[in-house]
Amino acid sequence: MEDSKADIRLIQEALKTSTVPHELVIVRDGVNAMDYLRREGEYIDSPRPNLILLDLNLPRKDGREVLAEIKNDPSLKRIPVVVLTTSRNEEDIFYSYELHVNCYITKSRNLNDLFKIVKNIEAFWLETATLPGE
Repeated sequence: MEDSKADIRLIQEALKTSTVPHELVIVRDGVNAMDYLRREGEYIDSPRPNLILLDLNLPRKDGREVLAEIKNDPSLKRIPVVVLTTSRNEEDIFYSYELHVNCYITKSRNLNDLFKIVKNIEAFWLETATLPGE
């Protein structure tokens, strides 16, 4: 759940070389994010994700609200959520962990560093960790 076109392209590029089978679905605002996760409207036949990368600074519905809704929804709360955001605000970090985010990562402004971060997310969450099924 990311609204930055540049970050989306970088994430897609980083995951392009992945040896782990995955499907990357991009949802660009908080309202569509919740529709996708709840399989509503145009997303009625969408698969449930095994991992969510969430930017806090989303249009229409803030990522903080999205995180709260995910973690308060019995059918969604077990999906791991990695916050990947530009915010270094201590309140955002604290609030995210209060809502049981699985990981909070501050995006680097350096593209090479951000690429490495995405590869590390892939290595841990897609290759090392065992994620809950649907």
